[in-house]
Amino acid sequence: MQWDYHCPMSAWQRLFTDHPASVDETYGQHFMAATGFGLRMIWGGIVCLVHALIPGAFTTRGSDMICELHERMVTNRHPMADSRTLPTETRKAA
Repeated sequence: MQWDYHCPMSAWQRLFTDHPASVDETYGQHFMAATGFGLRMIWGGIVCLVHALIPGAFTTRGSDMICELHERMVTNRHPMADSRTLPTETRKAA
């Protein structure tokens, strides 16, 4: 994709529309999905930090959250995003 650096509106618009369109979403849909993922990842990080301090707490919750996010983002993604290369497996059985 070529950026037109001489047209600031074109470059500005691409920042907000190209990627959401590539995953078959509007800006608003992408904003909500990405915000949900970000908040879930922050919560997962907090859970992992608590687990680091208290090993008996949240013994599987961190890895459960990773699997849940992987399921939402990779397994159940929009069909238009299928052309992208995806990891074959992100979690091995313990």
